Amino acid sequence: MSNGEKIEKVKTSFQGNGSEKTKVRKTPHAYVIMLIIILIATILAFVIPSGTFDRVEDSATGKTLVIADSFKYVEKVYVNIFQAFQAIPKGIQKSSSIIAFIFLISGSVQIIKGTGALDAAIINLVRKLKGKDTPLLVVIIIIFSLLGAIFGFAEETMPFIALGVAMGTALGYDRVVGFHIVRTAAWVGFAGAFLNPFTIGVAQSIAELPLFSGLLYRLLCYAVFMIIGFWFILSYAKKVKEDPKNSIIYGYEGDKDFKLDENFNKFTTRHKLVLLVFLFNIIFLLVGVLKFNWYTTELAALFLGFGIICGLVGKLSPNQIAKEFTKGMSEVTFGAIIVGFARAIVVILEEGVVLDTIIYGLSRPLLNISSSVAGVGMFLVQWVINFFIGSGSGQAAATMPIMVPLSDIIGITRQTAVLAFQFGDGITNMCWPSMIFYLAMADIPYDKWFPHIMKLVISLTIAGMVLVAIAGVIGYGPF
Repeated sequence: MSNGEKIEKVKTSFQGNGSEKTKVRKTPHAYVIMLIIILIATILAFVIPSGTFDRVEDSATGKTLVIADSFKYVEKVYVNIFQAFQAIPKGIQKSSSIIAFIFLISGSVQIIKGTGALDAAIINLVRKLKGKDTPLLVVIIIIFSLLGAIFGFAEETMPFIALGVAMGTALGYDRVVGFHIVRTAAWVGFAGAFLNPFTIGVAQSIAELPLFSGLLYRLLCYAVFMIIGFWFILSYAKKVKEDPKNSIIYGYEGDKDFKLDENFNKFTTRHKLVLLVFLFNIIFLLVGVLKFNWYTTELAALFLGFGIICGLVGKLSPNQIAKEFTKGMSEVTFGAIIVGFARAIVVILEEGVVLDTIIYGLSRPLLNISSSVAGVGMFLVQWVINFFIGSGSGQAAATMPIMVPLSDIIGITRQTAVLAFQFGDGITNMCWPSMIFYLAMADIPYDKWFPHIMKLVISLTIAGMVLVAIAGVIGYGPF
């Protein structure tokens, strides 16, 4: 059997249109899941007392910080059903920069894909590997984990999800493996980060610690997390390769087609030129993020500009470029708009003035436990709070002003409190419903993803508890 036939057989198995297709099982739609959570948030906003912390702007960081001992209950604010539905368009408005980023990035990548360069490169790579694909998976996992650990890549991984999925399926795996080597790898790196400016940098500045101090212990933590991540991803990949029925999405008929276009099976000089331009795009991305603090607006503009250049280099006409751009945007509408639904949860809790009450209530029990387990308690509190505050820097600004003086009182180092925050914020990013829009880009149902990824989340949580406990025992510092 030729390599091309192997690729086609794999795609047939996982696209749900071949002889191996099983009976379709109905799964809850992502919007149904989000509406249920929005309803739960509305009930919480109704029953939880309203309360608030006083806040002050930190002149050093420009962030609004909580004053730790300022919590007070206020007159109850209720959120009715109509207001809960209004929270959805409000959430979309508040998430407009991310939504625009998703649309523009996806449209730009589709222009590049429309030249055939990406499909031809992946097909050519798969044929050259000839079954030696595990080293490739390892290299890609390491690259994206480092992007998460050093640069705090999150939304920045979106342009690469579809490419990872296409490569994964072409190599004989399923879409989940392709998603893992890009997005899950970045999540693991983000959770075990050692230089992430958006979490470690912000948290340490609030805790008045030297920036990026405690690096050696965090490098150890990153190594532990990566060992667990490698075991999880590669063992799943091996099971799927041995038998497609081991895939968590086996029998699921998706709406998106990730098949590579066999018409581009010849890797031409023009394809190489397109990819060279795309490489310059990635270099500019890294420089912009590191040196100029670029985020969604700048990165979307960067990809749009380079996408058009790639289209012209690939000999696409202006009309073809426009059609590919429109196609790319239309394919991610579901995933883009669901960002606003996820943000609606926070909008409801904020309008009910209960978000601070939740943070205050979760932090109080830590005063009643011994210092030897207080760090682990902080970690678990941050683990839960991450459900309500999806932004890493936002969670740091909201919780660290409380956790820092709390750590002083109960006798653990501030560095341990920062580590507890880092793990609590990072590990659960891959399981809470607020990340459904990432799954939408790989057409993976959340109800199948959740029990699968919880195995990794639980493993990392146990490792995190041990590492935070050790940090407490050794007086992880400098203070």
